[in-house]
Amino acid sequence: LEKGMYSQSGRSFAQTLEALDPSENYKGTSLEGLDAFQRQLKRFDIKVKGAGSDRVEKFFWSTESAVLFPEFVSRVVRQGMEEESILPDITATVTNFDGMDYRSIASTPTEEEKKLKRVEEGAQIPQTTIHTQENLVRLHKRGRMLVAPYEAIRFQRLDLFAVTLRQIGAYMGRMHLEDAVKVLKDGDGNNNAAKVYEVGSNPIGGSKGALSYDVLLDFWAQFDPYTMNTMLVSNDMMLAMLKLSEFQNPNTGLNFQATGKLTTPLGAKLLRSSAVPAGTIIGLDKNYALEQICGSEVVVEYDKLIDRQLERAAITSISGFYGYYAKGNSLEVGRASTKAVVVSSVVILMMDLIITQISYL
Repeated sequence: LEKGMYSQSGRSFAQTLEALDPSENYKGTSLEGLDAFQRQLKRFDIKVKGAGSDRVEKFFWSTESAVLFPEFVSRVVRQGMEEESILPDITATVTNFDGMDYRSIASTPTEEEKKLKRVEEGAQIPQTTIHTQENLVRLHKRGRMLVAPYEAIRFQRLDLFAVTLRQIGAYMGRMHLEDAVKVLKDGDGNNNAAKVYEVGSNPIGGSKGALSYDVLLDFWAQFDPYTMNTMLVSNDMMLAMLKLSEFQNPNTGLNFQATGKLTTPLGAKLLRSSAVPAGTIIGLDKNYALEQICGSEVVVEYDKLIDRQLERAAITSISGFYGYYAKGNSLEVGRASTKAVVVSSVVILMMDLIITQISYL
């Protein structure tokens, strides 16, 4: 093991290690089910969790085992990003991309092109044109600087050190979620910002400034023939929705008590996040919502960690989001293939309640 394994072009350390020590060679043995990194931890007898976890210094008992430390840090940070993450519930697909500027593709058919007409013998088959978007989607680097002198952490248990690393990962995950919410609301720079409709104005009924079940039904109806299967809400709107009598169905309550996951009477999964601005509810069909572009996995300054120079070691992740939206006026938006609606408090003190309709191609 040597630090050059972290700088292999097009491959992560874990992939490089797996290529050198394939897991398929361990089928039928006691090591089956472990990946190459986990087998290396076994080799050096390093226990990273549980009551008998080793101290941080155990990684540095040899030059080879020290090479494993950056991968340990990366994995625990990534675990923190993924724990309780709701990004998988609002993204349709994930694209890995090596760079900082990404240009996605889109299809913008006319109303005539959307019709699936019968094609007679010898007639021309209708076309769907796919083109690249006009503006680039910018990817953002998010990260934290790990400031921890080696002498300060060398005697700490690895499971305790992992708590701090998972917390860093949770912070980074929240930043990525904030980026996703911003794209849902404001677009990604390709002229696809949300259109706004007020409560009480067609097609949304109800009274201005009041959240009611009738308003949510009108909002839900805009998805036909697709499905509003996810609702992403702020803390205050979560409370407002749960206080509606229609959300106090016994079966819904029992499901929440058993699983901790709340399904609304509308059939949508209800997700709460502090990344959503106060007074905001985002409804969407997650199968047609966002494309997440990952510029890199969790990256750590491996050379500093291997050499025990933890005073300023950066931990970063690069990601961005592209939204699938319909362009044009309200008529075209209403006929888009799938839709998302945002209920947003514009002036909180006046309790103005608006519904913003985002439509996806």
